[in-house]
Amino acid sequence: MNGAPREIPRNSTLAELLGSLRIDPRLVVVEHNRTILRDRDGYALQSLAHGDVVEIVHFVGGG
Repeated sequence: MNGAPREIPRNSTLAELLGSLRIDPRLVVVEHNRTILRDRDGYALQSLAHGDVVEIVHFVGGG
């Protein structure tokens, strides 16, 4: 995840990963295996497997 290896329980979903990290899916953009995931509702159905690459980008406000 974000360039660093991370172990997660077998058969985890993207929603479970975000939950374990206490990340609100409304505040991030997720890329899974080089594909940007636009359907946040689909995170609960997106299974993760050994070797998958996940990038999580947080929105930052300011001005």
